Amino acid sequence: MTSSSTLLSLPVPVPPADDRPQLGLAEELLTLLRTTTTEPRPDEQLEALALAVAADLPVLLWGEPGIGKTAALTQLAASLDLPLTTVIASVHEPTDFSGLPVLGEDPAVNGVPMAPPQWAVELVRAGRGLLFLDELSTATPAVQAALLRVVLERRVGALQLPPGVRIVAAANPRASAADGWELSPPLANRFVHLYWVHDREVVVRGLGGVWPRAELPRLDAAGLPDAVAFARRAVCGFLNTRPTLIHRLPTTETRRGGAWPSPRSWEAAMTLLAFGTAASVSRDVLALLVRGAVGDGPGLELLAHVDRMELPDPDLLLADPGAAELPERGDLRQATLEAVVAAVGARPERERWEAAWKVLVRAMETGAPDLLVGPAKALAALRRDGWEVPEAVERLSAVIGLARRAEGSVARTAAAAGAGRAAGGRA
Repeated sequence: MTSSSTLLSLPVPVPPADDRPQLGLAEELLTLLRTTTTEPRPDEQLEALALAVAADLPVLLWGEPGIGKTAALTQLAASLDLPLTTVIASVHEPTDFSGLPVLGEDPAVNGVPMAPPQWAVELVRAGRGLLFLDELSTATPAVQAALLRVVLERRVGALQLPPGVRIVAAANPRASAADGWELSPPLANRFVHLYWVHDREVVVRGLGGVWPRAELPRLDAAGLPDAVAFARRAVCGFLNTRPTLIHRLPTTETRRGGAWPSPRSWEAAMTLLAFGTAASVSRDVLALLVRGAVGDGPGLELLAHVDRMELPDPDLLLADPGAAELPERGDLRQATLEAVVAAVGARPERERWEAAWKVLVRAMETGAPDLLVGPAKALAALRRDGWEVPEAVERLSAVIGLARRAEGSVARTAAAAGAGRAAGGRA
């Protein structure tokens, strides 16, 4: 029998030494750290980027250093099976984009050809790819000028890039860029500007080894003609009512380096609207793209115009109020009910007036009653002498009265709170 002291004195087995070089083990460890997977996950930024790439529009990603712009482009290229070509714009000369003159035989007769750089030749050989122009905001004005033809015409020197090449750029805001420059207005107006921000859940899950997967939008083949017609009608109808927004160069240098409205950028917005409609993207994704093309103010105005276009015809609602299909979004529902009341006011007839009350009943049955207070008051004011109060009014009266009492309670509470703050301030 072996004593405990004997057991303690026995040698501890030592695992066999791994005779592989330490640098080899380090490479193996790095490989394990870099091995990640992807998963389908809603990501509005990636969806907007993928749709703009599908629409063959140059995209410029704005974001602070280290936010993940380059990683997103690398993952996008892998997901779309496109070879990625990265060109750091700030370390190149203008001739790297406009072409380097090469003298041949008898230049007075044959001219001087502009030789393209190697990366452009490789893109042409591949026939497709994702050209990533990084650090654009640190490129000198001369380099930015040379990039104009690359971004818009897809020409590098005398070489024409194939249609299968998409262009995405990245830039840091001037305040956080190393020796940064503002983008020139001609170059900025050629891009769709997307502002890249980090999402905590995406970062944490990605560092755990699973990143969201970028996928091209699924376009409805049967709906392509309607999507184009809708986009043309939306943009042209909007610019007819807001002609001053057709071209508006910002007054400050910083804003000129971002998105602003011009005929070129409105064409980009129309393209994005057509693609977004054909792919049935969310309003948030569409807002990112449209605002990135023409700027925040004009983009939001266009989206509001699109919302009004999608409102149901009030005369059709009055013709069959029992089957009225009303928008689910509160603001659109409110606008629809106001349009119904306005239609009755434009042609006040007893049958239409009674039908409008039935539309309000339909709205009560399918949505929030607080939206009915304003339209009901306006509709009641349209009553003519001799028009009997319809039964629908009785069904609405209790609900509207409750909503009005709730509004009054909220107003009284807010007033009391304001009085209390004022008294505290005087004390």
